[in-house]
Amino acid sequence: MTIALPNTPSFDLSGKRALITGASSGIGLACATALARAGAHVTLVARRGDQLKALSDAMTAEGLVSDVLPLDMTDIPALADALLERPAFDVVVNSAGLARHTPAIETKAEDFDAVFSLNVKAAYFLFQLAAQKLLDAGKAGSLISISSQMAHVGGLDRAVYCASKHAVEGFTKAMAIEWGKQKIRVNTLCPTFIKTELTASTFADPEKREWIESHIKLDRIGEVEDLMGAVLYLASDASAMVTGSSLKVDGGWTAE
Repeated sequence: MTIALPNTPSFDLSGKRALITGASSGIGLACATALARAGAHVTLVARRGDQLKALSDAMTAEGLVSDVLPLDMTDIPALADALLERPAFDVVVNSAGLARHTPAIETKAEDFDAVFSLNVKAAYFLFQLAAQKLLDAGKAGSLISISSQMAHVGGLDRAVYCASKHAVEGFTKAMAIEWGKQKIRVNTLCPTFIKTELTASTFADPEKREWIESHIKLDRIGEVEDLMGAVLYLASDASAMVTGSSLKVDGGWTAE
């Protein structure tokens, strides 16, 4: 008897174009590197043009292909102009985000607006614009938000941040339903606390670090490398049947 073995889906992104926001540091930089090493031409987006140029130069030195797009994601007209003048992106990873942590009773309207402007409004219209280009081109695509474990739980001093990430999970599901027949997949990647320059002050506080470590069942802080395989999975054909989902890379935080 002859048994036909199934083929493992490909993680190869050769010939694909990927746009990564928040690419100048931390999680965004790691995601951009992962997709570039898988063969994608990556467009690096952030406000800090000098950081983007340095990253692009480092990629070029490794034989990777990239270009830079200095942009404030909250400027929706500028974002629209930038995407409309470019071919459709096969992969979009939105890693741009903002957190302003305070007790809920002390939340200021300007902080609420700033967090929602970037984490929700800019993310929503980025995906709308990217999907429109894919629909016009008749192409499949993968749209990925770097969300958070806090999109599934609550946390002290994080009412605004949690609300914004719960909102991202909501529009992710709705967009996945709306664009599924056109083979445009929409998912979130939900990390735990990851060691980056933005979280350095949090980890430097012994009380906060103890609280974090007490919730991570794998008993260690997350590293950006922990997300690179996950984002490649969601970007590639390996996840061809995955949409409207949240991939949690949280060390077991939300298992409680």
